[in-house]
Parts: sequence; C-alpha cells; structure tokens
Amino acid sequence: DAKDLDVPHNVPFVALGTALLWFGWFGFNGGSALASSSTAVAAAVNSEIAGSVALFLWLIIEWIRNGRPGLVGLCVGAVAGLATVTPLAGFVQPWAAFVTGICATLVCYACCELRKKLGFDDALDVWGVHGMGGFVGTVLLGVLADPEECSVVADAPKSCVNAGTVVRSGEQLGKQLAAAVLCAVYSFVVTFALLKVMNAIIPLRPGEESVRGSLDKAEHGEQAYSPAKAYTLEVPKTNGAITGTVDL
Repeated sequence: DAKDLDVPHNVPFVALGTALLWFGWFGFNGGSALASSSTAVAAAVNSEIAGSVALFLWLIIEWIRNGRPGLVGLCVGAVAGLATVTPLAGFVQPWAAFVTGICATLVCYACCELRKKLGFDDALDVWGVHGMGGFVGTVLLGVLADPEECSVVADAPKSCVNAGTVVRSGEQLGKQLAAAVLCAVYSFVVTFALLKVMNAIIPLRPGEESVRGSLDKAEHGEQAYSPAKAYTLEVPKTNGAITGTVDL
C-alpha cells in the first residue's frame, strides 16, 4: 500500500537517529573549517539556527494540516534545515541561516508532498530533503553570502564570517546555480547507471510477497522482533465461580 511508505519502522528510533545526526552535524559543518576558528563557530551556529527554524515550521505546517503535531515530521524538518544550510554554513550571517531554515521548510515540504502524489519509492525522503535541500542551499549561497566589502581580507570588517572567499552577487548566484544543476545531472546519470548494473546482478526491489510479509524473514531467514504472543492470566475460583483464563 502506497500509504504505508511513510510509516516508520520505529518512531523512537527516528527521534534517536535525528538526535545523533544533529549532534554529528556540528562536527560535519563546523569541522569543515579544519580549525577551531570563528568560521567554525559560525558554521556550527548557523547549522543550529537553520535546523531549529525548519523543525519548528515543519511542525506548525503538519499541525495545521493534520490537526496535531507529529514527531516524525518534526525530525524530517530538522534534517531538512541542516541539509539545506550545509553548503553555506561557513559563509553567511546568522540571519541568513534563519532565512535558509524557512526556505528549506517550504521547498523540502513541497517536494516531499510531490513525491507522495507521484508515488516515488523514496523511503528516507533522500530526494525531497537531502537532494533538493542541498540544491537550494547551494543556490542561496550566491544570495545570502557576506557583502562585497568582505571580498578582500585586509579591508574586510570584523563582522565578515569568512572574508576573502565568497561574497553575494549576481555573478556568484549564476555560478552557484550552474554548479548545482551540473552536480544534479551528474549525480542522476551516474546513479541511474550504477543502479541498472546492480539490478542486473541482484534485483534492487524485493518481491511483492516478501514486502507484504516479513522482508527480514524472506531475505535473511530472521526477524527483527519476535512474533507477538498472547499472555494468559489465571482467574482464581471464588464464590463458586469457574476458574478460567483471560488473554491480555
């Protein structure tokens, strides 16, 4: 059933995985500076801001649409913000990270909804969140980076996040867009070719019966969880009543 594609295997595991990802993202973005510097601090702060903003807005959208907040949507929103801010985390001011979180929510949520309507098999929303989020973040760098006055290190004010590197301009926006499109096309072509080769050797999609039954059992001969068993409780004999059992 297509509706089951978005039902997680284990919601607490989703929350735990998101928490681990978020913690690791500070090292991922902040560590990209390769030094304990102001740029590393800016990257970590921007990651926190974008992830928090996207988390909150995603939660609000789901609350309005579904009538209640959801933990899974909250986690997806957080990852969307983190993935989108990654290309520009070390080059923008905190206010730009806030804007990035908003853009991440709007674009990634729309892409996830489009994926559902089209029936794409994307269990982890890799395209809608990581792919499109990264694409948007890459393009936004040309718009949200430090101003032109930060282009020369010697003359740059102290407010610059990463002086002497990337500054916002129409030319930079064009470069970012061209690079994002090129990477998207390259990734699609190479991935498609690799999947075709892999599918010719080992089928990528399991059989229909395996999916509807126990995939672990069909693929590995084991199950992640033991089948549910009924527990019985002995009912003591009182006042002439017959002793029996009650299933719990």
